[in-house]
Amino acid sequence: MNQVSQQTERFKELLGDVYEEVDALKQEIKELKKENSKLVSKIEDLRGKQTDIFSAISESERLALRQHVQGLITKIDNHLNNQT
Repeated sequence: MNQVSQQTERFKELLGDVYEEVDALKQEIKELKKENSKLVSKIEDLRGKQTDIFSAISESERLALRQHVQGLITKIDNHLNNQT
């Protein structure tokens, strides 16, 4: 009977250790969720401030850039057609 009570006592100790570890992990998860929430908020703030290249330039600059790109495409097409 003594061996059974020792095993029971050991089991209770180990079970207590498991409960403590689970509680510690739950707390860590809670803290990580808070940190994750803060980081998501920061990302959303930065994303709101971010602008693409086309919204940062005026309409006339966009048209000039488009014409320039189209001219480059035409030059490339002509160069490729001359090689064949």
